[in-house]
Amino acid sequence: MRIFGIAGPGADDLAGRLVPRLDGPVAAIRADESVTHDPDGASAAYRLDTDGAWEARGADRSLDELLDEIAPRYAYAVCLGVDRSDVPSVVLGDADADADGVEGDVLYATPNVETADVDAILDALDGVEPYVTLGTLVDRVKSSPRAERAGAIATFTGRVRAKDGDDDPRTTALEFEKYEGVAEERMASICRELEGRTGVLDVEMHHRTGLITDGEDIVFVVVLAGHREEAFRTVEDGINRLKDEVPLFKKEVTVEDTFWRHTR
Repeated sequence: MRIFGIAGPGADDLAGRLVPRLDGPVAAIRADESVTHDPDGASAAYRLDTDGAWEARGADRSLDELLDEIAPRYAYAVCLGVDRSDVPSVVLGDADADADGVEGDVLYATPNVETADVDAILDALDGVEPYVTLGTLVDRVKSSPRAERAGAIATFTGRVRAKDGDDDPRTTALEFEKYEGVAEERMASICRELEGRTGVLDVEMHHRTGLITDGEDIVFVVVLAGHREEAFRTVEDGINRLKDEVPLFKKEVTVEDTFWRHTR
């Protein structure tokens, strides 16, 4: 699921032009009263109530919890009136993000909704990293045409560790950069090779990039297999090969220092 925001006068009108052009189901998430209607073509809408709780089937949740829940079901989530530092936005009006109250990166800026180039916005959205969760990948392997032969799903989740020992300086974040194109191709190749094993039916991997704070998830490996033995063995081999073979560069941010791990 790719997440983006639209901010500024005419946000709802632009959403109405843009959403029907998006490929796949779209969730509309909104949090201000200036957005008057849900975009035509949106598959579902979620609203922020006056107490700051997200309305979705009557349950209160944070935005992160909502995104985790809906990520497996939607190709896009468009945020209207939602300020998030990690959500790139289309800005209508002043291109200065701070002046518009937009916390995230500016994906596309235009003076007004009439001058917005929908094709240019669609091109910019192609460069937005998908919001992938463990649930996204588990749902994907469950939908495999070979799933009826599966008796096991094994998963691995890697996360940012704050400390190895009590005396270590606290790690506050890790920042990952990937060798564009090559990293994705290598992960896809590893998945195909692991799927060639006897009893292994489907393998999915995802590694996040950008700044990831301590306690957050970094990487997922999911294996669909006939039995638990090959599932466990393959998920361990999968994460080991990803770490050894995929060109990813890691910067560590601690309370004392910032450094690239490959230089130490």
